[in-house]
Amino acid sequence: MALKDLLVYVDQSERASERLRLAADLACRHMSRLTALYVRELNPAQRHAQSIAELGQGSSEAITRTNRHIRKSMDAAAERLRSAVEELKPEFGLEVEWRCVDGVGSIVVPQHARFADLCVLSQDVSAAATDTGYTFSEQLLFVTGRPVVFIPANGSFDTLGRHILVAWNSSRASTRAVNDALPLIERAEQVTVLAVNPGEFAERYGALPPEQMVEHLRRHGASVEGIWLNNIPAGSIADAVQAEAHEVGADLIVAGAFGHPRLWEKMMGGVTRDLLARMNLPVLMSY
Repeated sequence: MALKDLLVYVDQSERASERLRLAADLACRHMSRLTALYVRELNPAQRHAQSIAELGQGSSEAITRTNRHIRKSMDAAAERLRSAVEELKPEFGLEVEWRCVDGVGSIVVPQHARFADLCVLSQDVSAAATDTGYTFSEQLLFVTGRPVVFIPANGSFDTLGRHILVAWNSSRASTRAVNDALPLIERAEQVTVLAVNPGEFAERYGALPPEQMVEHLRRHGASVEGIWLNNIPAGSIADAVQAEAHEVGADLIVAGAFGHPRLWEKMMGGVTRDLLARMNLPVLMSY
């Protein structure tokens, strides 16, 4: 299935423009339609300012000034991003739709993401945990039903999906991620399959050798090489994956996500949580 409908979630942060540009570059190479979604909601700093104004027993005029300043900031961010979208259209030759809606991001974004083939968002949409125990980004991973590309909070990235590193461990989760990433893999200039401690999975689960995944992706027309890392401690796997991705020049990691969204417990696979918490390259995950 080709990627024909991409969604990028942009917010009031300064890095939203970079996220928008990365999504536009990806949409251009896949000849996809791009939707930029902006939700008019308070960010953590604005919520704090509003709380201080309301709980500090300030005058009604002071509270009104605070709320007016917050609305002005949200509107300014929306206008800045809308202008950026207009500039992208002729630059990339894209069909780009700008959507500015009111609501709560954790509710609004999944509804829009379900009508896209892929959702691009930031690692740091919200640093605080929601009432589910997950951060906003983690929650979206489990509730959208679509593959999600997380852009790290720090670092600068010029491309997305030209060289893909697949973190393969023969699990259901990694299988799902690879399958959801196939449209990207088929158009990538280079793909690297990285298997960490493959002998452990073969012994524990009777997994087939990772060379099978290399051959599978080659049948999809990808240029693929395989790398196997052994004797990596469980707590170091996420760091080893990212280090290898940097070593081979990858600009996107594809990895499975382990978690328990139905119970909404603070339970997530160690490698999944480590990647989301300490990512230094864009990561595609699906659940």
